[in-house]
Parts: sequence; C-alpha cells; structure tokens
Amino acid sequence: MTADTTTSRLLSAYGRTYAQQAGITLRDKPSPLYRLLVLTVLCSIRISADTAVAAARELSRAGFRTPRAMARSRWQDRVDALGRAHYVRYDESTATALGDGARLVLERWHGDLRRLRDEADGDPDALRGLLQEVPRIGPVGADIFCREAQAVWPWLRPYFDDRACRVARDLGLPHTPGGLGRSVPPEDHARLAAALVRVDLSKGAARELRAA
Repeated sequence: MTADTTTSRLLSAYGRTYAQQAGITLRDKPSPLYRLLVLTVLCSIRISADTAVAAARELSRAGFRTPRAMARSRWQDRVDALGRAHYVRYDESTATALGDGARLVLERWHGDLRRLRDEADGDPDALRGLLQEVPRIGPVGADIFCREAQAVWPWLRPYFDDRACRVARDLGLPHTPGGLGRSVPPEDHARLAAALVRVDLSKGAARELRAA
C-alpha cells in the first residue's frame, strides 16, 4: 500500500479531531479556544481520551464555556460535572486546576486566548511555554493543544509532535513535521495529527493499516 493510500485510510477511519469529538466547533474565537484549553487540561493526566472528552462535554453542558463562567462556578459543581463523565480519582484536583486556570486566563489574557497567541508572536515554542503556565498543562498537554489549534491558527502548521511522527514512521509514512505536512492539504493537518494519535491509542490499528 502506498503512503498516499495509507494517509487516505488514516483520515477516513481516524481523522476526527478531539475538539470535534468533544462537540467543540473550533473557531478563532474566545469561547471555543477556551473550551479547547479545558479539553487539554482534562487530557493531561493518565486517563482515557474518551473519558476526557466526555468530561469536556459535561462541563460544557453545565455552562462552563468561558473562563469567567468557570471561575465563577462552584468547585462542587465542577466536581459533579466531572463525576457524571466518570472522570474519577482526579475529579477534585482537576476541579481545582480548572478554577485556577480560568482565573489565570482572565488575569493574564483578559479571558481571550487570542492574546496568548499574540504574546507567542508566531513562535510555536513560545506558545508551548505559555500554555505550560496553565495549571495541569505540561509538555504533553501543550502538544495536545497545538495539534488541535493548528486547525484555526495556520501559523502553527504543520504541527506534528514526536508522538505523531513516531506513529507515522511505524506506518511507513513521512515522519517529520514537514514531510507529514506536505502529505495532506494544510486544512487537514489537525485531522492527520489526531488520526496518528488515535492509531497509537487503538490496539491493532497500526497493524491493520499496515496489512491493508
């Protein structure tokens, strides 16, 4: 199977971004960008991606779609929303981190992550560093955010972190950010990055793709 065929199969079977799965219509606007940040926080601990996505949906249903709404919410309400998604063991500490993070976003960037983007001034490494000032987000979380945010921040493209590149290599695909970026249209970079991560998380997916 050619690299082009593998890439096409990847996008067809696994090319749904995690923002899409969480019900976030990602745009370069304050609320969807903040909801992506919340999803990133939820994904930044040892918990399944599906559970993190479910928790993001529950927090959204509870009305915590902006940093101001999150900061004003009761800690117990955040815990309860996480509990409904079975986000267990980490529910209390994550509820605290979400509240602290919302206050940071309000104080540092006036509730608008486009100001964080502007502060990074077109430098992905600077953006990753700023993201890691948010409670609970480390290097892995910064990569999660950037993989998804490239859908609406073209200057980030192509953003394929070490994990995505490793999976691409295992599948016989170009395994550098530039090589992967050239394999699909720019508007599909976020989808391809998500697909590679989903393959990494799915037992047998890589073997099935290689065998097809």
